[in-house]
Amino acid sequence: MIAIASDHAGFELKEKTKRLLDDLKLAYKDFGTYSEEPCDYPDYAFPAAKSVSTGECEKGIVICGSGIGANIVSNKVDNVRAALCMTAEMAELSRKHNNANVLNLGGRLVEWERAEEIIKVWLTTPFEGGRHERRVEKIRTLCGC
Repeated sequence: MIAIASDHAGFELKEKTKRLLDDLKLAYKDFGTYSEEPCDYPDYAFPAAKSVSTGECEKGIVICGSGIGANIVSNKVDNVRAALCMTAEMAELSRKHNNANVLNLGGRLVEWERAEEIIKVWLTTPFEGGRHERRVEKIRTLCGC
């Protein structure tokens, strides 16, 4: 299952992402927001990231206006490796090399066509392991999370 969340600035992109996940036949849990009414991104980013941390959801996609706030919040949660991706190449490398389990997007900065490509690449790219496993493990041991 994929956790999905946004603030008001990411709402439109979140709704399009849900339709994409439906088309791909991927289950998701929507952590809100549920409208374009102004709200605070931590209220939605944190529960979505927490669901990935606890194993309730396998991965997460969290969207705010720039993606930066959602990324900061997501990376405060234990066992979450969130990546703010602006290109498909960034999405691919975040999965291959960092085993990112939360994707952050900027609803005001990335148009749908690019976002769709980023999401598809991110969802289908496996973690390479190998030398990268050691580095990802250091995140847990050096950072204590």
